[in-house]
Amino acid sequence: MAKLSESASQTAGPYVHIGCVPEFAGLERGYHSQLGTSLRADLTGDPITVRGRIIDGMGDPVLDGLVEIWQPDGAGTFHTNGKGFGRAPSHAETGEFVIETVMPGAAIDQNGTLQSPHLALWIVARGINVGLHTRAYFSDNVADDDPILSMIEPTRRTTLIAQKGSNGYQLDIHLQGENETVFFDV
Repeated sequence: MAKLSESASQTAGPYVHIGCVPEFAGLERGYHSQLGTSLRADLTGDPITVRGRIIDGMGDPVLDGLVEIWQPDGAGTFHTNGKGFGRAPSHAETGEFVIETVMPGAAIDQNGTLQSPHLALWIVARGINVGLHTRAYFSDNVADDDPILSMIEPTRRTTLIAQKGSNGYQLDIHLQGENETVFFDV
């Protein structure tokens, strides 16, 4: 059997911004997506901003990535009507993404265990064949007994924890290398 080469349809780009956030790519067609993700109007809770960059294996920012967010509201309740979902593209010049949302509440998992407040993140970009799943926890709101974090080697947990600063929270997502973010096989 002949080995076939990977085709463009097996990657997530370079159409990510054009297909998901067309106005970000300069395309105006009478509709608008959730550019620069702001979930504050959708969810109840204390407003926060999460900033970060997607960093490739060479240490350079990924300029055409997309982060999808799924989170509960401030009380820890997930909604099924689209509330708590959004998209944040990485900026075409700096690679930074910005999420304006609310501090998620602690949610209960399917086993009845309380999880620390977090955002579920899904990352796609050119060259990534399968979207990457990870989480963003908050440096000032992480429980020592979080069921997911406790399964991760302590030295690697820091890759999932957004650090609080004067501009909100900061979390860079490293796709490869020494500081590679923990990704989940779901």
